[in-house]
Amino acid sequence: MSILIKNGRIISASDDYIADIYIEGETISAIGKDLDVKPDKVIDASGKLIFPGGIDPHVHLDMPFMGAFSSDDHETGTRAALFGGTTMVIDYAIQTRGDSLHSALKIWKGRANGKAYGDYSFHIAITDYNENVKAELQDIIEKEGITSFKTFMAYKGALMIDDKQMLGIMNEVKKYDGLVAVHATNGDMIEYLVEKYKSEGKLTPWYHYLSQPEITEAEATGRFVDLAYLSGVNSYVVHMTCEGALNKVREATVRNQKVLVETCPQYLLLDASLYKNGFEAAKWVMSPPLREKKDRETLWAGIKQGLIQSVGTDHCPFMWNDKLKGENDFTKIPNGAPGIEHRIELLYSEGVKKDRICLNKLIEVTSTNVAKIFGLFPQKGTIAVGSDADIVIFDPEEKHTISADTHHHRCDYSAYEGLEVTGKTKTVFLRGEVAIDNDEVKVGKGYGKFIKRGVPL
Repeated sequence: MSILIKNGRIISASDDYIADIYIEGETISAIGKDLDVKPDKVIDASGKLIFPGGIDPHVHLDMPFMGAFSSDDHETGTRAALFGGTTMVIDYAIQTRGDSLHSALKIWKGRANGKAYGDYSFHIAITDYNENVKAELQDIIEKEGITSFKTFMAYKGALMIDDKQMLGIMNEVKKYDGLVAVHATNGDMIEYLVEKYKSEGKLTPWYHYLSQPEITEAEATGRFVDLAYLSGVNSYVVHMTCEGALNKVREATVRNQKVLVETCPQYLLLDASLYKNGFEAAKWVMSPPLREKKDRETLWAGIKQGLIQSVGTDHCPFMWNDKLKGENDFTKIPNGAPGIEHRIELLYSEGVKKDRICLNKLIEVTSTNVAKIFGLFPQKGTIAVGSDADIVIFDPEEKHTISADTHHHRCDYSAYEGLEVTGKTKTVFLRGEVAIDNDEVKVGKGYGKFIKRGVPL
C-alpha cells in the first residue's frame, strides 16, 4: 500500500520544513512538494508536526524483579509506546548468574516474539562475567545483532560486578566496536546506608531516597568514566539523575573523552519532595531515586549543551499491590515506575513549549541520537528516503491530562497523575502501516519485530 502525507511540518534533528512524504511498502520513497505520485491513500497533515518514530533506549518489560514482574509485557508495553509516538524500544535481557548470554537473549526473545505491537531489540545485562561469557561476545555482537551490554555497579549480591570484571567486559566488547552501558551508583555505599537506616527502624520510602544520596551516583559515574578511558570502549551512562554525576562527564571532556549519557523524564520533571508523601511515595521508588530541583535544571542544561544525548524512560511499572509489599520496609518496594507512553509528549510540553529545548533537540534525544548510538541509523531515527516509514503526526496545540484513567500502561497509577500537557500524538506509522490513529490501534499483536543492530556511529 502507498500513502501520501501532505503539508506536514517535518522536524528532524537538523531540519524544519513543510513538505509531503510518500510511503511505499515499509519505507519512505520520496519527500518533496507537488510529488508526481498516485497513492492509495492521502493524509492531510496541515498544521501538524511530523516526527520520526521515537526510539526508547531503556525499558524493562515482563522483567522479574524483587519478587514481582514488571506489569507491562511486550504486548502492552509496546502498544502503550505506540500511543505516545515511540515506534521502537530497546529492552534489557538480563543474564542469570551461572547461565550464558545466549540463554538470556533466548528467554527475552521468547517473551517478546508474537506479542509486540512495536519494533524492539535488546541490550544484554552482564551480571556474571567469566571466560565462557567472554567467548560469547563476538557471536552476540556480529551474528545476533546485539551490540550493547549493560553493567551494574549496584545491587550487591544480585546484579553488581566489580571493577576487574568491568574492565574485562570493556576490553572484550571494544574488540568488536560494541558499547558498554552502566547503572552507575556505588553499591557498597548504598548497602551501608540501607543497613544503617534499617537498624534505626527508619523504613519509610523517604529512606529509600536518603540511602542513595547524590555522592553514590557521582562517585560511581566518575569511576566508570575512568575505567572507560583506560579501556577506550564506547561508553554510555543510563538514567543519569544529578549534577554531581554530570560534572564527572563534563570533567572528562577536558581530556577529550566522549562519554554518552541518558536521562529520563522523571528526573527532568519530578523531584525528591514526592518522597515525603507517606507510603504514596512508593509510586516513585526507583533507582536512582528522584533528586533535587537543582539537578533538574542541570539535566536540562546538559541536554542543551550536548552532554546528554538521549532520553529514555526506564519504564519498569509495578501494580500497586506489588508496591504494598514494602509498606513496612522500603527495601521491599519493587523499584520502578511507568512512563513509556508519555516521553515525547512530556518533552514537547515541558521542554519545547517552555523554551528549555528546541524541536530539533527533541528529535535528537528521543530518536536520532538513539538510532546512531545503538546501530539503527539511518534505518531508524530519521525521516529520509529509504528509511523505515516510522512516522508520527503530532498536534502541537492539543491539550490533555495524563492519568491512570486514560493511559495505556498496564499499571493502576501514573507517575504524572493530573499533569496537563500541550501536544498530542495523533497518528503513528510503523514501517509504513498506520499503527495508531486517533487513539485507536490499527495493527495487530505481533506486528512489531526484532531488529538487529550494528555498532555505534
